[in-house]
Amino acid sequence: MSDKPQQPLPFVYQFAAGAVAGVSEILMMYPLDVVKTRVQLQTGAATAGGEHYNGMLDCFRKIIKQEGFSRLYRGISAPILMEAPKRATKFAANDSWGTFYRGLFGVEKQTQSLAVLTGATAGATEAFVVVPFELVKIRLQDKASAGKYNGMLDVVKKIVQQEGPLAMYNGLESTLWRHILWNAGYFGCIFQVRSQLPQPEPGNKSQQTRNDLIAGTIGGIAGTILNTPMDVVKSRIQNTTKVAGQTPKYNWAWPAVGTVMKEEGFGALYKGFIPKVLRLGPGGGILLVVFTGVMDFFRKMHYE
Repeated sequence: MSDKPQQPLPFVYQFAAGAVAGVSEILMMYPLDVVKTRVQLQTGAATAGGEHYNGMLDCFRKIIKQEGFSRLYRGISAPILMEAPKRATKFAANDSWGTFYRGLFGVEKQTQSLAVLTGATAGATEAFVVVPFELVKIRLQDKASAGKYNGMLDVVKKIVQQEGPLAMYNGLESTLWRHILWNAGYFGCIFQVRSQLPQPEPGNKSQQTRNDLIAGTIGGIAGTILNTPMDVVKSRIQNTTKVAGQTPKYNWAWPAVGTVMKEEGFGALYKGFIPKVLRLGPGGGILLVVFTGVMDFFRKMHYE
């Protein structure tokens, strides 16, 4: 992830550090994800007697007032279970693909273009891990599904029974695009921002934390700007119950982008952007700081 050579650690350490970083981020930032999903699933204009969210704060207010504060953590079991393999895959794949590409192109250190390519490939790798978890999370977060599912395992059971086992990978293509774009922006920006910041003095943890927080936050914002349209269509694709013999309205990623633009305008592709960027901007910083800190701890424990 960095262009500085570091002593390698076994995969189990990468997995544990990714899990700690991911769970830390999700516990702090998850309510913003619920709000983001609710806004993204909202289509059309407000109607009399119908539920409509007029932005992030209005969505927060209505969820708490009408459904209770605990609803802001609805569906968190799936992402918590997802965080260990997801974040471990993200960071471990980024490091592994970085090593592969440096060897392939015959360069010793990471470059800006390789940082983007490595991040994009790591994102594609990560997408295969997260699709079923994302599907369950989306179904649980949607208000219309509040009485339909009795928790995570019930979602899986009913999807498999009603839509077939392959339905657990609904939205794979759009998830691939979402993660490719986010990771390319995230890791590409981290490389660039780190190179522009004053290098921390050896052993100065506060300076390293400052740099990681700045680089990770900027990377999270950049990734969010790039991937929000794909996140909007992914949410809609995964929230669609497939019926035999019928072609879903939202089926493939890029045609779905065109459908949303045609029916709701370009701005609809950035529905939920504010809660999403407020989560994944600082969340990207939290991820990088915690992951780096935990890896430093493991490295010291392992080699000293």
